[in-house]
Amino acid sequence: MFSSLDYLRQPDLLGMTVRVLLALVCGGAIGWERTEKRRPAGFRTHILICLGAAMTTATSQYLYIVMHYPISVSRVGAQVIAGVSFIGAGAIMMTKWRRVRGLTTAAGLWVVAIVGLCCGTAFYEGAVYATVLVLVAEVFFSKLEYRLLRETKEVAVYTEYARSSCLEDIIARCHTLGVKIVDVEITKKDDESGRSCALLALLSRQGAGKEDILRELAGIEGVENVVEA
Repeated sequence: MFSSLDYLRQPDLLGMTVRVLLALVCGGAIGWERTEKRRPAGFRTHILICLGAAMTTATSQYLYIVMHYPISVSRVGAQVIAGVSFIGAGAIMMTKWRRVRGLTTAAGLWVVAIVGLCCGTAFYEGAVYATVLVLVAEVFFSKLEYRLLRETKEVAVYTEYARSSCLEDIIARCHTLGVKIVDVEITKKDDESGRSCALLALLSRQGAGKEDILRELAGIEGVENVVEA
């Protein structure tokens, strides 16, 4: 702890102003990265959640220290985390290819609420440290993850085909291309066409690239749609 900041930890106007401004800066920094990646919860959402968490905790401290109300400060913070969990769940969605999206955004909303709690309790050091680490994880580690995935050549392919025998042709074509099928999920569409769809998790260590795989599978007779999931 920095003892020189003790005068900013008091529940007065100056202390409250610093807490709110720091929550705005930390929430905005984390949210800006999400906005640049066109995620559903971006700059303003992260700021509002961080500000709300900070003000909730600061208000509970004020009521307990200044007003002497018999309330539990820790319980108020726990309710903030529970409430943000519902917002984070709204950021998670299932695509039409049965792929889950938004987990990182939901986790970021949960973390930014904790950063807001740090600001509201005048734990400025923890708020700044957490913000820096979140940005490192979202900016630098995401690039490292992308590079590792690119080297392993993993690809998820969504296909639609008119008859069941097409799936055998798809599997055979993958083997010809030197591509390993890690997982297959087959469903049947609800419309009257009778078409089926399959989501394939493919691994190509020394075989064809992603573009070649999509092109070859799209050329199979009876396959009507091939896209990367």
